[in-house]
Amino acid sequence: MPRNAEVIRQWTILRELEASRGATIRGLAEATGVTTRTIRRDLEALQEAGFPLYDVAGDVAKRWKLDARPFKRLDDTAFTLAELSALYFSRTLVECFAVPPFGHDLRSAFAKLEAALGPRMRQFLDRLPDVIQAKAPPARRLDDRHQRDMIGRLLEALLHQRRLDMRYHSRSSRREKSYRIDPYRLVYAEGGLYLFAYVPRYEQVRTFAVERIRRLSPLDETFEPIEDIGDAVFPHSLGIHQGTPEQVELEFAPELAPYAQERIWHPSQTIESREDGSISVTMQVCNDGALRSWILSFGPGVRVTAPEALAHRIADDLEKARARYGGREP
Repeated sequence: MPRNAEVIRQWTILRELEASRGATIRGLAEATGVTTRTIRRDLEALQEAGFPLYDVAGDVAKRWKLDARPFKRLDDTAFTLAELSALYFSRTLVECFAVPPFGHDLRSAFAKLEAALGPRMRQFLDRLPDVIQAKAPPARRLDDRHQRDMIGRLLEALLHQRRLDMRYHSRSSRREKSYRIDPYRLVYAEGGLYLFAYVPRYEQVRTFAVERIRRLSPLDETFEPIEDIGDAVFPHSLGIHQGTPEQVELEFAPELAPYAQERIWHPSQTIESREDGSISVTMQVCNDGALRSWILSFGPGVRVTAPEALAHRIADDLEKARARYGGREP
């Protein structure tokens, strides 16, 4: 059984119960394509996890239901003033990183929190952004309605492991292509949403930018994941790229060394200090556009010492930039 099949099925059970006035074990088994024994185990697991499920007598069989207010216990939690204030203040940070289609739901949640705080307390807390703020990362220009529609279809397909036909604008070929895909995961990174999907035609998992999806059509086919993509997101890239990592070695000049040492640019990095104040940084990363852009952002304060091909590529980019500023083509 795939590692995520159980949680997807149990999530489907919760959604079925939430959307209906109750369902029988047999009905849930038919909806999820498993045995009634598996459904009983799922219901027990969900109850043990704290979900308020209960059964009532029916005309033929018991019907299982989900409490209409599954989080009513929050009414009795007695949040302290400091806790409520911290949640409200987090709005400044959370809204910077909210995936665009879910912004409405986020605003609704904070509106309910505002009601609990009261007007005078809100007036005081609204002054907090003057003390600390967060800057949102660059966001993609998106058609919000189109984005909502695409994400809704993708979530349905992801939860039910349903195969899709997709029309996609390929940036590399500068044209639209058709794909048949098995959607594995949605990922939010660098201001955009990305889909990890297995493409049977290529027999590999590929990454697609959601804003470049032109059309999605669900098929009457389900799939079983055949490749484990793991838990890490773009683990070998400084940006959003899938690829094989290689050892990259950089030398930072003394004036930039303190700044470079202050941050963890990649989990694999190691730093070696030198007597003249410079440092050597080594990391195992993809040799991609994100890495090259990051290196170029330091200007003359950094030098690539390995691999040689990357050093030549950076030098070539710098020469082209110099030529443009000099008014001639390289």
